[in-house]
Amino acid sequence: MRRLAAFSLIAVATALAASSQSILIRNATVLTVTKGSIQNGSVLIENGKIAAIGKNVSAPADATVVDATGRYLMPGIIDCHSHTAIEGGINEGSVSDSSMVNIKDVINPYDINIYRALAGGLTVSNVLHGSANAIGGQTVVIKLRWGKTAQEMLFDGAKPGIKFALGENPKRQGYPQESFFTQGQVVERRYPGTRMGVEEVIRESFTEAKNYQAEWKDYENRVERGEHPIPPRKDLRLDPLVEVLEGKRYVHAHCYRADEILMLLRVANEMGFKIRTLQHVLEGYKVAKEIAAHGAGASTFSDWWSYKIEAYDATPYNAAIMARKGVVVSLNSDSDELQRHLNLEAAKVMRYGGLSETEALAMVTINPAKQLGIDETVGSIEVGKSADLVLFDKHPLDNFSKVEKVWIDGHQYFDREKDLETRPAFEQKKKALEEKLKPAAQRPARGQGGSNPTAEAIQ
Repeated sequence: MRRLAAFSLIAVATALAASSQSILIRNATVLTVTKGSIQNGSVLIENGKIAAIGKNVSAPADATVVDATGRYLMPGIIDCHSHTAIEGGINEGSVSDSSMVNIKDVINPYDINIYRALAGGLTVSNVLHGSANAIGGQTVVIKLRWGKTAQEMLFDGAKPGIKFALGENPKRQGYPQESFFTQGQVVERRYPGTRMGVEEVIRESFTEAKNYQAEWKDYENRVERGEHPIPPRKDLRLDPLVEVLEGKRYVHAHCYRADEILMLLRVANEMGFKIRTLQHVLEGYKVAKEIAAHGAGASTFSDWWSYKIEAYDATPYNAAIMARKGVVVSLNSDSDELQRHLNLEAAKVMRYGGLSETEALAMVTINPAKQLGIDETVGSIEVGKSADLVLFDKHPLDNFSKVEKVWIDGHQYFDREKDLETRPAFEQKKKALEEKLKPAAQRPARGQGGSNPTAEAIQ
């Protein structure tokens, strides 16, 4: 049933995305995030880019005009920590360093949560491996181009990442109390079983990576001198770590406690690489100066607390405190449900920390764009940037606001009005399919009521 609903909604999205390349959204309150707000403003989209912004914007004669009077236009929302659209689970928990696996290979473009996220104004997600490993899998940034293939959803030009994890999650596989008995033999879970062990896994892996990097550099130098050496053995686990050392891959690190945050920053400094974002980072407020000095961003929850021991010292003031100390802060979802209303998560930082409307919106737009290195193309409404835009019926920080339309690269991927119009037809298709799937004995006979679906009814 879910796959039927997905294909039906994809058909609607495909029709929407085929709209005019020139679109004028006029008479909206334009929340640019980086350039202030424009009352009764207009935005012109041409060839997937923002071509003009202002109060008096002209458009080609064949442009599609969207009357946004009384509405609010903002940049597409960006989630710096997501597990959406992943096929077959997010953790490769068999080893402590699983840097050879890649989320890009298991993106599921039919995941209905993509469409539901669009309905909440989300346009970009940083899709991460899970947190069962000290060093987890490779990550990927996607645009939620519902109806496209997995390859077409990839954010062109976005630097790839890798997931690290500290604390309870990567070490819990080693707790002695999780040991189990097999034929009278005690079989321990995998290493590490302590927070110290997690640190050592990261240090040891990067020590190996630096040695591996040196072997390849020596090989390349010898080739340049005209020699014909045998190349080093290729190691798929160490290749992405070498990319981290060379600044070609970002590190996104799951963490909670202040002591472990400091530990990871020290290991990174020791090994010669940077932490791009600290994820969750619920005790970041305790070490905000150190985070800022390292140059790491913080992608946190607005007010999650006490769902496990590590989260017990959390505070909803965390985001505001880190921001005031110079850290680039974003708010993330880590959830297919929460990703549907990140705008309201942003509103909470005004209550807890006294941030302004613009600062709050920045935490779900331009700040995560900066953390992902894509702020030159998305995250704010500026001329030349991609036309990733969301139209709300009320101010997006209003608890009663609803998304009306969503554009990605100038193509419309969600329209609330059209969604509501098509629901009765979807419901009829669902009932027809359910009827066909019933055992023959439960189906009503011809001419005695009930439905007798045709092939067309269930296509």
